[in-house]
Amino acid sequence: MVRLACLILLFPLLSGCSSETPAPPNVLFIAVDDLRPELGCYGDETVKSPNIDRLAQNGITFTRAYCQSAVCNPSRASLLTGLRPDNIRVWDLRTDFRDHQPDAVTLPQYFKHNGYHSVGIGKIYHNVIPDSLSWSEDKLHIAGYPFDPDAVYRAPENLAYLEQRKQEIIAAGREARHIDRLGEWYLKAVATEMVDMPDNVYYDGAQTDVAIEKLRELKGKGKPFFFGVGYYRPHLPFNAPKKYWDLYDRAAIPLAENDRLPEGAPLMAINNLRELRGYRDFKHITHPQDG
Repeated sequence: MVRLACLILLFPLLSGCSSETPAPPNVLFIAVDDLRPELGCYGDETVKSPNIDRLAQNGITFTRAYCQSAVCNPSRASLLTGLRPDNIRVWDLRTDFRDHQPDAVTLPQYFKHNGYHSVGIGKIYHNVIPDSLSWSEDKLHIAGYPFDPDAVYRAPENLAYLEQRKQEIIAAGREARHIDRLGEWYLKAVATEMVDMPDNVYYDGAQTDVAIEKLRELKGKGKPFFFGVGYYRPHLPFNAPKKYWDLYDRAAIPLAENDRLPEGAPLMAINNLRELRGYRDFKHITHPQDG
């Protein structure tokens, strides 16, 4: 108790010794969608993650940080507000956390209130929740991509399928439900794609190019910044340039040793693969409880 009190008292003494206040640090906040801790920095020997591993080696790695909800919107809303999903009453993909907590202060909003220029690109909150109160300027977007740019395809056979689907939908008069707020089509094809093209043919790669340019711009403003960059991968579909697929021998990737459902587990606790079955090459698979 005495030691703690001494430490607390030392802080004003130490700060008083400094001749000038250090400049506030800039913050680059990177969000990654559906990334599990199968990374080298968490001891995984299969996944090749040299850049994240290097970042972890020079920073802090949390080993007991648990997701508040295994659903995108409530998980992100909880993380960025510091409130539990039950407190903000967000349990699905549609509810805006401000419907029940209009005065909640988010992480980027807190920085904005404290002299930072706050800006975001990509998936920070869930797609349908832009939350303008968090940002000092409109959230960045890349022209030509749908509002939800996860299902973007480049292989000719997939583009041909999508064009065929568009024509079928138009003929049936159902195009309104497949065109987003930006006027772009949103359709899914297969769950995986491999093309021998550069990173920036997909949204995440293109976003990285834009983010790097934005960092240069923010650096020149002479004001501290909070920059949230949200990546869509490794969320489905698993579409990536060939060079990343070539890093792995698929036959050598170990499967889970235990593929059985826990005894007595309720069905609501089981992933029913609903999202995966939304892709044309997996529509035939059975539910987990059906074997």
